[in-house]
Amino acid sequence: MKTLSIYKRCLLGSLTLLFTSCEKLVEVEDPTNQLNTQQVFSSTATAQSALSALYTEMQMSSLLSGGNFGAGALLGSYADDLDGYNINATNAATDLYNNIQTPSNTAVNAVWTNAYKEIYMANAIIAGIGRSVAIPASDAKRIKGEAMVLRSIIYFYLSQIFGDVPYTTVTDYAVNQSLTKTSADEVLDNISLDLVEAVTMLEDNYRNPERIFVNRKTAELSLALVYSRQGKWSDAEALLGRVVQSPMYTWQPDIARTFKKESGNIIFQLKPVIAGNATPEAMLYYFYSSDPRDYAASQDLISSFEPQDLRLQKWFEKVNSGQRTYYKINKYKTISQNNDECSVVFRLEEAYLLLAQAHAEQGKVLQSLAYLNPVRLKAGLPALQTNISVEDLKTEVLNESRREFFTERGIRFLHLKRSGKLEMLSIAKPNWKSFHALWPLPVSELSLNPNLNPQNNGY
Repeated sequence: MKTLSIYKRCLLGSLTLLFTSCEKLVEVEDPTNQLNTQQVFSSTATAQSALSALYTEMQMSSLLSGGNFGAGALLGSYADDLDGYNINATNAATDLYNNIQTPSNTAVNAVWTNAYKEIYMANAIIAGIGRSVAIPASDAKRIKGEAMVLRSIIYFYLSQIFGDVPYTTVTDYAVNQSLTKTSADEVLDNISLDLVEAVTMLEDNYRNPERIFVNRKTAELSLALVYSRQGKWSDAEALLGRVVQSPMYTWQPDIARTFKKESGNIIFQLKPVIAGNATPEAMLYYFYSSDPRDYAASQDLISSFEPQDLRLQKWFEKVNSGQRTYYKINKYKTISQNNDECSVVFRLEEAYLLLAQAHAEQGKVLQSLAYLNPVRLKAGLPALQTNISVEDLKTEVLNESRREFFTERGIRFLHLKRSGKLEMLSIAKPNWKSFHALWPLPVSELSLNPNLNPQNNGY
């Protein structure tokens, strides 16, 4: 595949950079011709440099990024949480918002290309660690574990967005250029095996107090997401119980401080690449006294809140422009001289609501309410009563998840998908069709590698 063929150059270039947003690194000499993982990973410093390059890529271009090509924006507008206003983005994000994407859509192609670039980087790190004899075992285990978690998250999104996708753990171009698709179910099985191994390789303690690198609890939460998608609710419950009971995290009762980087509810976050810069989310959703530049909250999202909900009051800002009223998303508030916000990827509230769903799916109402009601109470809403039916409880968990996680990692889309309720989008999205549960495979990739055929249904 073309997307895999460019990765050597991407990784070789990134290895020579100093990433001041993560940690102080030594410079790495650029190999003169091709990637030689044994040469590159001749020490912990060189392996760590490659890993830091991957983290920086995750913040800049991945589906975890809070920017234009992140899942928060693309899947948030693809579903029913965001309205898109970038009228110049024809055949790109605007078409995704309107649910009229085609196989030549440039945003679809960028998501695919970026994801496989990051997978290549992770594979190169894992291969390099495996061949190195110079790196202490403890360092090698941690670096490999972190790379496996990041790769697993990327593959999880690819399987949820595209369905059957090429799955590779090697860096050999001769192999990768002719890959066939792996079923989405098998991809999830592969991810779960990797995450089970990663859990054994990582520690609970963070190697940076800002929690900008994944730890064991990040791996456990990621694995719980996979189990939830597979309907393995008891397995997800066990993992999520470890996360919510961990002394590493504390409940954040103040809505306004949910996204402050020192908050105890944060499990994993990505630091701005340039020190002092605003998060990509803060910049993407910012506008003032004018029409939105890219996105604003949909009326459907705003209508889902009760008037007394503190999230409606704290996480949105009403902007009047002429005869129109928009709702700016205001979760991240620091636009300049940012020293208190990072892009939150996972936070404790997600573990709570996932655990509430896991219990509800097993018919355990009281246990589910024990994790659903704290989220409601924090938002200034009354607790739900114990006489609620199981089906109504599942609906409340879905609704609460939407109100809590709009613009975050496409969680609304993921929750609807694992609950079998994507058809609900047709209410607010007039162009929504059932085949939109998957995006098309990029036409350029099908041309380069016919083994990726057939195209997804409907395209």
